[in-house]
Amino acid sequence: MPTSLKTIKSRLDSHLGENLTIVAQAGRKKVVRRRGTLSETFHSVFVVDLDQNENSFERVSYSYADLLTKSIDIQFDSDEPAEADSESDSDVEAEAE
Repeated sequence: MPTSLKTIKSRLDSHLGENLTIVAQAGRKKVVRRRGTLSETFHSVFVVDLDQNENSFERVSYSYADLLTKSIDIQFDSDEPAEADSESDSDVEAEAE
């Protein structure tokens, strides 16, 4: 089912302030995992405040198109137990796998 950028933004808006894990494609056969908190959403990007214990920089931003094209995957900590229960809750969850 196709998802629009507006839908992705509204779903991320509902998770503001929550902890998450981002898995990003950093090149051929290279994957980068980052943990942090979803801090802000803007018109075309969202910002994640990263855990300082695991990362050398404070913030990172991604575009909603990154989620749409599956360049990155997001898994919210609050969604982990319910992941198997409801597949249609959000496309953001489905993209995390």
